[in-house]
Formats: sequence, C-alpha cells, structure tokens
Amino acid sequence: MDRLVNTVRPYAWGSTTAIPELLGIAPTGEPQAEMWMGAHPGAPSRTERGPLNELIAADPVRELGQRSVDAFGPRLPFLLKILAAGAPLSLQVHPDLAQARAGHAAEEAAGIPVDAPHRTYKDANHKPELICALTPFEGLCGFRTPAEAADLLAELGVDSLKPYVDLLHAHPEEAALREVLTALLTADPDEMAHTVAEAAAAADRLGGAHAPYASLAHHYPGDPGVIAAMLLNRVLLQPGEALYLGAGVPHAYLSGLGVEIMANSDNVLRCGLTPKHIDVPELLRVVRFEPNDATVLRPEASPTGEEVYDTPIDEFRLSRLVRPEGAAPTDLTAPTPQILLAVAGRPKAGDITLAPGESVFVPAGEPAELTGTGTVFRATVVA
Repeated sequence: MDRLVNTVRPYAWGSTTAIPELLGIAPTGEPQAEMWMGAHPGAPSRTERGPLNELIAADPVRELGQRSVDAFGPRLPFLLKILAAGAPLSLQVHPDLAQARAGHAAEEAAGIPVDAPHRTYKDANHKPELICALTPFEGLCGFRTPAEAADLLAELGVDSLKPYVDLLHAHPEEAALREVLTALLTADPDEMAHTVAEAAAAADRLGGAHAPYASLAHHYPGDPGVIAAMLLNRVLLQPGEALYLGAGVPHAYLSGLGVEIMANSDNVLRCGLTPKHIDVPELLRVVRFEPNDATVLRPEASPTGEEVYDTPIDEFRLSRLVRPEGAAPTDLTAPTPQILLAVAGRPKAGDITLAPGESVFVPAGEPAELTGTGTVFRATVVA
C-alpha cells in the first residue's frame, strides 16, 4: 500500500482552522477548504511511486483490479475529501449520467473551452456524493414542501415576497417549486437585491428558524440564492451522521467539518449563493422539483465491526471502523481499490501508522490489515 501526500484546496469558503486542527498543525491564516485524496487530475494524491493518477494510467488492472476496470473504466471511480466549510458553499445540483454525457458532448461540439467560466459540463460523468460529519455540520438539502416554504417566507412580512408565497400555494407541488425558482433566478437583479436586503433584515430580527438566512445574506448580499435557500430543508448532522445527495437534488453546505466522497466528476450547476455563472435553462432541466425529507443516514454495523453508509450507487462505498484499545486486527483485503483515512487515534494500515488526516491507497488485491486504536474511514467501490 502507498502512503498518500494530499493537496489542500484554499477555496474562499474554507475554514482557517478545522483542517489544521485535524492534522495537528498550526493554521496559516488562509482558508483551507478541501483536502483531496484520489487520482483526480486537478489535484492527484502523490506517493513514493509517483502521482496516483499516473500509477493508475500505467497499469489500471494492477492498481484498480479487473472488476473495477470492467465496471467503471481505467480510472479510480471516486474522489475522497475532507471538507471544512467556514462559510456557505454555493447552492448547487449535479446531473445524472445521461444528462452529463449529453451536456458534455454538446459543449464539446460547440467548442467551449473546458476552463471557460460559462462551461457547465467539465466531463461526461455524474456526481452523486455523500457527506459524513466529523463535527456538528449544517447544510441545506432537497426541497421542503411548498406549504412549509410559503410559511417561512410569509413570516418575514416582506411585501415583495408575497407573489412567491402565492405561487407556493398553487398545485401541483412540483410545478409550484419550479415556478418560484424560475422567478427568483430571472427577476430584475436590482429589485431582487432590495428584496433580499429586506428579507435579511427581517430574518435577523426574527432569529430562530430564520437566522441561517440572515447569515447567508451577510455572505452573499443581494443574491437570489438567499431566498431560494428558504425553499430547502435545513439539516443539522451530528458526528457520524451523513447525507447522500443524488442527481438533481439542490443542496449547499453551510458549516462544519466532514468526510466527503463522490463519483469522480466536476459537473456542478449552480443555483445561487455564488458570483459564478448560472445557466438557468440547463439548471431547470436538471433540478428535480419534488419535496423530500432529507433523510439523515446512520451507518449500518456489520459482523466485522465495519459500519457502512448505504447508498444506491456503485462508484463508491464509504464505511467507518471505530477501533477501541485491544481490538483484534481487521482484514480489509479486497479485489477493488481502497483509500483508508484516519480521523482519530493512531491506527496502523499494514506497517503504516496513520495520524489523524493521513491516508493510504491500497491497490486491488493487496493485503490490507488494520490494527491499533482509532477511527478510520474506508473508501472503495461496489464491483
């Protein structure tokens, strides 16, 4: 197995302290948003044998195993991250596989450079993802019922929000949600900025359930995403709890530290809380306008003590092993590629001792015995 040296991405929304505290190092004062573990070409992990993406490209069957190559092609199907949100991320959705393939082909045919600011589909893959909290974690996920959203907006007492409240009382529910999001994203920017300012002031006065939206407006003044965020479920995760985010589900992470795993893709369609490009027609085609309960996932224990987060896709499988003092060795040898990430204690993967925030890549079929005390997340595929 290979010890990984990983890149930390300094996005502006990142916490200045959470990742340094996990790693046990002094903060630099700069935001540290995401630590990437995997073979994504944007920031591949490094090993003593070379960059992980180059190792896989040189011999995919050896590194990934025949099962993974047959199922997902000659690349690592997932990207594992530590995510530290010190400020809200953009409100966003991800396409399904068919939408990603069609959108990518269309933009390629149109000759839009992959790094163009108005480019939507950076690749032809979908991007389902799972976030598991390491600290109390706050996010937005999926639509509330329109009636709940209407009540939240009406309580602000802002006259310019009344048309949206009326729309939310219309039927069917999916059409009501579509109409309101469309209206928010296509409204006159100056008028919307005024509405958001009034709504933020009212939310600040009311506090309670409205307080998060006053905070959003502080970070993104005048952004229609502040109102759009009120259409979504607010979710508070405790350590060990997780959220699965499938295609078309609008979401945003607001604060906290977590382990995130996703299919290996960069495809994001933004809905607000961002200065970046918003492709409204494509967004409306991808979003699934259906209320949901934003189900919180808790891991399911297995006979070996491994706790698995059950998701409906095969590109990744995330599990957790909490090893008390004196625990027997755990054999994790598998015919698929793995990344093992320590988040507490000093467990050992093979002969490699892992401090919190350290990780190893285990090629398919290589022996992988876990010993020692601590908590380890295991990322692999279902193949």
